[in-house]
Amino acid sequence: MPNDGDIFETLRQELRRGSLILAVLGQLKDEHYGYTLRKALAEAGVEIEEGALYPMLRRLESQGLLASEWREEDRRNKRFYRLSDEGGQILERLTAEWRGLNASLSGILKGEP
Repeated sequence: MPNDGDIFETLRQELRRGSLILAVLGQLKDEHYGYTLRKALAEAGVEIEEGALYPMLRRLESQGLLASEWREEDRRNKRFYRLSDEGGQILERLTAEWRGLNASLSGILKGEP
């Protein structure tokens, strides 16, 4: 039988997964490359590992939610990401969904009907 720490960690990761997508989409209303995106998220209190961020960025781009381009900055090529038009529409819908769910959960956790 798994211990409480293992159960908590598994559930915590499940809870964070969808929230991280929302945070990344929200942060990419402004253009970022990977490092500055991680830094901006961390400054907002949302930590994400490089090993999770880059596959997520590639997946979101393949789904049409992000656009990217390679540019040279500080004599290095960097891939800059931004929200696509479709990504902006999806972000609006996901934000509304999150707000509704968050309000419901807040009531449930406070013991309100």
